[in-house]
Amino acid sequence: MNLSDRLKDKTLFKTQSYFGGEWHSGAKTFAVDNPANRSKLADVSDVGADGAKAAIAAASEGFKIWRKTSPFERTRILIKWYNLINENADDLATLITSEMGKPWAEAKGEVAYGSAFIEWSAQEAVRIHGETVTVPFPGTRGWTLHQPVGVVSCITPWNFPSAMITRKAAPALAAGCSIVIKPAPETPLTALALAELAHRAGFPAGVFNVICGNAEDLGPVMIGSPEVRMIGFTGSTEVGKLIMRQAADGVKRVALELGGNAPFIVMDDADLESAAAGVAQAKFRSGGQTCVSPNRIIVQNGAADPFLELLEAKIAKIKAGDGFDSGSDIGPLIHDEAVARVDQLVKDAVAGGARVRVGGQPLADELGGSFYAPTLLEGGNFDQAIARSEIFGPVASVYRAKDEKEIIELANDTPYGLAAYLYTRDIGRVHRMSEGLDYGMVGVNAPMVGSASTPFGGMKESGIGREGGKWGVEEFTELKYVLLAGVNS
Repeated sequence: MNLSDRLKDKTLFKTQSYFGGEWHSGAKTFAVDNPANRSKLADVSDVGADGAKAAIAAASEGFKIWRKTSPFERTRILIKWYNLINENADDLATLITSEMGKPWAEAKGEVAYGSAFIEWSAQEAVRIHGETVTVPFPGTRGWTLHQPVGVVSCITPWNFPSAMITRKAAPALAAGCSIVIKPAPETPLTALALAELAHRAGFPAGVFNVICGNAEDLGPVMIGSPEVRMIGFTGSTEVGKLIMRQAADGVKRVALELGGNAPFIVMDDADLESAAAGVAQAKFRSGGQTCVSPNRIIVQNGAADPFLELLEAKIAKIKAGDGFDSGSDIGPLIHDEAVARVDQLVKDAVAGGARVRVGGQPLADELGGSFYAPTLLEGGNFDQAIARSEIFGPVASVYRAKDEKEIIELANDTPYGLAAYLYTRDIGRVHRMSEGLDYGMVGVNAPMVGSASTPFGGMKESGIGREGGKWGVEEFTELKYVLLAGVNS
């Protein structure tokens, strides 16, 4: 049975929400479509506000059990979930490609990347500890504790249907929190498959919950319920600000991974072949639909012409197509509205003076889905919409600049500060520029910045908090200080 045909076996995926250790239906459903061919994959149950309330109530009960569960037992269950995910990686990748569109091999890579956060967090569960602190009061001792924050609402996007869930769920569970996950309506099938595997792993009822439905119905409950003590969100800055305002009413913790406008800087002393390969990898991964995707490629004048020639040759070879086609390098955009938005950004850039060197048009008529051609733009200016907002599509836009000072000023001229990339062979420049860039992550001669063991997160309007490493687990804990008197006479 080939990969796409496996979806005809409806046992591959669930269509109900999962909470309190059981599967639940709602009064209505919504369709999930394949963006590569616009075919319907499934009708998924919408549990509505009442379902959200029931899920949070279940999570509240689950938290009472899970917070008292030994960290060693938490580790055991998390590792079992990790193993089950890897054992079922092919099926999970099939779901990701079907509902999100990315090539199957890339989808399987996402499964491995996402499960690594479970493995890392499982190991951190037994290392969540406080410390003895010096206190100024005679006859006393002081110490600190890290305790789980409580019930956590996790709201995740469609571009990484597996990894965006595991990056939040794994550290929260390791810390002793219970979770309620709301996946994007475009990609709920992967989330529900993860819930099934969590069920098999043996999480107590109410600890791991996934609810599907309309954000307008579920969101206010997930954020406003007094039983929820923290909200983890990945998505647009606009929605992140709204969540932050709503969470303020209950003085709730938030961890927000929001929009980006990543500069990719190529200095005149850089290895240009490596830099061009880095752009091709970082920009076109997931069809450019990532928050850390290079948005503005800023090249020092002396390197611009040869760099553009190298990059043009690489982009011209990138093939768009169905993710189940082994010859496809990138898949479709998530829906037709995304194609129209990207196309308008390109048209506006061209009208403002940019030149199309490769691509520059939708491929829907040719390929039959929500496809956009891999595109290279040269020129234009930094005031255009394509330079001021996330492109979220397979469009590389290249600009020229004269020196370090100008490049850093241009790179920082944005409200966003998630990821930046710098290619140079000058170690002095590495230090000067990486420290001068107002971004939470800087990849120097490296097109990929995220891993389970390192902090992932941004500055300015790109978010609050970190995912990954020990920092990701600490996000889901409260720091408590204890003072003990009467230690000695």
